[in-house]
Amino acid sequence: MELNNYIDHTNLKNTATIEDITKLCEEALKYHFAAVCVYPFYVSLAASILKKSPVEICTVVGFPMGMNTRETKVFEAINAIENGATEIDMVINIGALKNKDYDYVKDEIEEVRDAIDGKVLKVIIETSLLTPEEIIKMTEICNETFVNFIKTSTGFSEYGARVQDVELINKHKGEVLEIKASGGIRDLETAEAMIKAGATRIGTSHGVKIMSVDSNEECECHHEH
Repeated sequence: MELNNYIDHTNLKNTATIEDITKLCEEALKYHFAAVCVYPFYVSLAASILKKSPVEICTVVGFPMGMNTRETKVFEAINAIENGATEIDMVINIGALKNKDYDYVKDEIEEVRDAIDGKVLKVIIETSLLTPEEIIKMTEICNETFVNFIKTSTGFSEYGARVQDVELINKHKGEVLEIKASGGIRDLETAEAMIKAGATRIGTSHGVKIMSVDSNEECECHHEH
């Protein structure tokens, strides 16, 4: 298993500096990570550093609460693509899901999907706020909308990815849909457990630590994404 190919190397701290994002991109190049994941503000910077590399530029939309209007999310996604993003991680409207307004949730996902012109779309459902039934419902909606990934968490909620949630999604997902596990994945053991449960991407700010399992680097336990 080439673990580096699974990792979205992430810095979603709102205190992140140019130096922090440059370092993130340089680490992604060094370890051949699948993507970097940064705020929209830093997409242009990441794109300029990674332009001749296979590392994808991932950013977030409607993040972290998901309660923006549909028009705002669509604009954010288009703007991110124009700035060089190749993957969009979008938070669903959790309130609309709780209202059982499934048409709204589905339509919003489809509008963002259509706006980004074939780029990768990952739909963040924030599993920590959902019942098992709602997780299954969102997996079905992601199947129906033919998005690329369903993503467990923002890393800003009560807890992040859990193996049982990934397993539940994996049981109900169609062949096309992939799973991104994110939030609280700080070590190799957890990353491997998520992959075993069905995840094909891992969102983490501890990618270097996970890759350097022999090092005794102390983990800085900030928000995980």
